[in-house]
Amino acid sequence: MTEEKRTIKKESFMQGVITIMFSQILIKVLGLIYTLYLTNREGFGDAGNAIYVSGYQIYALLLTISSIGVPNAISKMVAERLAVGDNRGANRVFKVALATFGIIGACGTVLLFGFSHIIAYNWIQIPEAELTLIALSPAIFFVSISSVFRGYFNGRRTLKITARAQTIEQIFKTVLTIIIVEIVAYITTTSTEMMAAGANLATTIATFSSFAYMFIYYRTKRKEIGNEIEQTVNYKYENVKTIIKRILMVSIPLTLSSIMTSFNKNIDSFTVKRILSTYLGSETAQTLYGILGGKVDTVTNLPLAINIAFSTALVPAISAARAKKDTKTATKRVSFSLLTSMLIGLPCVVGLVVFAQPILNLLYPNANSGALLLQLVSIGVIFSILNQTISGALQGFGKVMIPAYALGAGCLVKLILNLILLRIPALNVYGAAISTIFCHATAFMIVYIVLKKYIKIDLSFMKFVIKPIIASGIMGICSYTIYLLLMNNGIFYGNKATIIAMLFAVIIYVLAVITLKIYNEEDIIMLPKGDKILKILKKFKIY
Repeated sequence: MTEEKRTIKKESFMQGVITIMFSQILIKVLGLIYTLYLTNREGFGDAGNAIYVSGYQIYALLLTISSIGVPNAISKMVAERLAVGDNRGANRVFKVALATFGIIGACGTVLLFGFSHIIAYNWIQIPEAELTLIALSPAIFFVSISSVFRGYFNGRRTLKITARAQTIEQIFKTVLTIIIVEIVAYITTTSTEMMAAGANLATTIATFSSFAYMFIYYRTKRKEIGNEIEQTVNYKYENVKTIIKRILMVSIPLTLSSIMTSFNKNIDSFTVKRILSTYLGSETAQTLYGILGGKVDTVTNLPLAINIAFSTALVPAISAARAKKDTKTATKRVSFSLLTSMLIGLPCVVGLVVFAQPILNLLYPNANSGALLLQLVSIGVIFSILNQTISGALQGFGKVMIPAYALGAGCLVKLILNLILLRIPALNVYGAAISTIFCHATAFMIVYIVLKKYIKIDLSFMKFVIKPIIASGIMGICSYTIYLLLMNNGIFYGNKATIIAMLFAVIIYVLAVITLKIYNEEDIIMLPKGDKILKILKKFKIY
């Protein structure tokens, strides 16, 4: 492979990563906005979050079954065909998948709508969640179809389209949540139950907007896609039954992984309020679950959203490399992605632990409880991030069942620990946080051990663990010292001190990573504008 081709591939991979990363940051910021609005809105708060989240988690579980494994499965199959010039085969996979999962999505919608009463009253034992489930039911159909489009565009390495679609969806969701909830609050004189249903209705409308954008884009590209099909080489005809079978063989294991992730959240839905109610009372138990499922999960999901770019981009990149038997490129992608995931995740963990209470004060001024809970759950974030990246790599290598097995083992650990720890009054809701840490740690250990059996990861313990810990420790100590100095000397108080300290944390961490030379020269070149960055670092004699 020539240097020119290698450069093109590098830019294609990293541009996709950066596109998704910035999109996910924007999505999470927007998500944070409407979550803050709901939590701080009079008449909603932690009690409203409990209704909203409990309904949403059931929806997410059915959504997982109908569509979550689909994007990566189709992305993988389309990328493999395009890599060898089979454009017609790639398009055929898309069309068959669209029809198949449209039907599956419609069935999911009917099931959620029809069983909403039983789920709300008997499963999660929050009767107020029935309306939220009904409001969410049509979204399953739209997301199922959208997932096929996402997989097709990702497989074609046009990740910017899915990033835009998801951004559009989140913009609609944020704006409509605020508008609809305010209208419902006015009409119903601030009914928490109706406001929660209105918030989830906004989700359904937003999913339609995402589908509409991708459908319109596809229509505009039909002529271009038609020309590509005419230039097909290496076309291998497969009937509809065979294509569906192949899609399901890839998507079902991926879906199982997502089901395990969703089930992990539902373990808390099924156990936290039920068990805590036995000695804390129903109202207190529901509020504690609202803090865990609403505020804490929202904050800790931000690092995962940033890192998901690597797991999404790795699947088609590694699949294409495998189709061309380019193992060297695939290995480099994995090693670089794992190191970067560590450098993203570890400072996030330290930051959330050190600034837990200031962050809650900043984000939830009217409902800022839950600092210790946030600190505990944050510890598991690093395992979740690394598991996320490794799972994407294993899926690209065709080991699609391993992430599902790993998450299944993690969920089993969480379920057992939840049933034990939640019954201890001294721990109460913190037992769920502790079990979450062990859940993600278990899953990570399994996928990491398996990955090392298939490829030689080019990361030393010093580079992958010790140096990132040192850099994150320096960041945490220095930034919190700055925070205390600002607060104690009366320079800035409260939220201003928090924001300034966190800005310094970012600067300090970047300088620490550069000073410790965690990235070598080849790693830096992999970054966007890496050549220019390396020249600057050499100019200052850092490298």
